[in-house]
Amino acid sequence: MDKSQSLLALGALAHETRVEVFRLLMRAAPDGLFAGEIAERLGVRQNTLSTNLAILERAGLVRGRREGRSVRYRAELEGMRGLIGFLMEDCCGSRPERCRALLDELACPC
Repeated sequence: MDKSQSLLALGALAHETRVEVFRLLMRAAPDGLFAGEIAERLGVRQNTLSTNLAILERAGLVRGRREGRSVRYRAELEGMRGLIGFLMEDCCGSRPERCRALLDELACPC
């Protein structure tokens, strides 16, 4: 992930509702949730949620897929891995092997 995409992702996450949506979708991984379920669980109006999902999707952090008349959203794990990788690429003077314990702690258990 490059600097521009990372800034887009960080900006997308710099909002309370979007962070809640992303965290909810991470808990629901790998199946994801329908937009209506997300709105209900978070107590967010559909049109507000739709705007926030579009921002997260443009940032590469979620992906929506139509299933019949509904859209199921999933956390885009590769997008988050790319963001974390970008933030960590200069770890320990660009020698991440020196930070192995830290990187192991941050690794996704999934």
